[in-house]
Amino acid sequence: MTATVLRTADELHARVRTGRRAVVMTMGALHEGHATLVRTARSIAGDGEVVVTVFVNPLQFGAGEDLDRYPRTLDADVKIAGLAGADVVFAPSVDEVYPGGEPQVRISAGPMGGRLEGSTRPGHFDGMLTVVAKLLHLTRPDVALFGQKDAQQLALIRRMVRDLNFGMEIVGVPTVREADGLALSSRNRYLSATERRTALALSQALFAGSDRHAAQEALRARAREVPATHARAEALSAIGESRAAADTHAVAKAAPGGPAAVRAAARLVLDDAARLNPPLALDYLALVDPSDFTEIPDDHTGEAVLAVAARVGTTRLIDNIPLTFGAAS
Repeated sequence: MTATVLRTADELHARVRTGRRAVVMTMGALHEGHATLVRTARSIAGDGEVVVTVFVNPLQFGAGEDLDRYPRTLDADVKIAGLAGADVVFAPSVDEVYPGGEPQVRISAGPMGGRLEGSTRPGHFDGMLTVVAKLLHLTRPDVALFGQKDAQQLALIRRMVRDLNFGMEIVGVPTVREADGLALSSRNRYLSATERRTALALSQALFAGSDRHAAQEALRARAREVPATHARAEALSAIGESRAAADTHAVAKAAPGGPAAVRAAARLVLDDAARLNPPLALDYLALVDPSDFTEIPDDHTGEAVLAVAARVGTTRLIDNIPLTFGAAS
């Protein structure tokens, strides 16, 4: 399938629309993660239309960030998008998106926009939401798809669409990983072989936290199946879980899943990576409520996001994994 390249909103608006229009927004340098978004969009749009936007937004790059070296690979992007099922690649110029220069009126990301990524990159989310709002108006989709790898971005877009009544559906698509676990990113190409080995600590830390969480939830589930105190310990010992039996009382008193233990398991991996050559320089490790990206308390129940950001050499990478705390007691 060959995608049609359009450069102006007028060209896009002139197309005859049939069925649903699904939009995937990118900054180009497409990889398999983007292709997965496009394939998902194709399945949602059916006989309708899939539009992939390619626009490197200057508003969301802060001072000293990599706007100038961010890869521009439009020809390759068009091929990848078409093969994945896109009908149109909308690749506007900066003047098309910002015809009067930098916009004087912008979207504010609010309190959530100042946390985690927003704290590390001041103004980033205001710029991101402003261009997403503009591209939603320019492309007029029925549904727009975004990757869950950028979990805070996805949460803010959902909040903007809901708070400002944009009137379209926002769909999150799970993170796509390489065979070694590294989350796919356009910035991975900047990593040397040794830097890439260090960078694997991001996903390894998340998996360690997830494994710790799963083990604790399983222990609590078993503990609920038998009477309390002595009888519970005996039952767990009988199935060969002597360590679990010793921990039964503490686990029974602890919050489901133990957020503190999840953070600690992930932190161990990151601390080890800080001693590698080259080292991993941690920006943050956080276990947050996906509704507002505040840290969850130890008695939290429901959905959460374990998120990490770090630098390896000159390359900054982010990753996250969703967790659910608090099975029924």
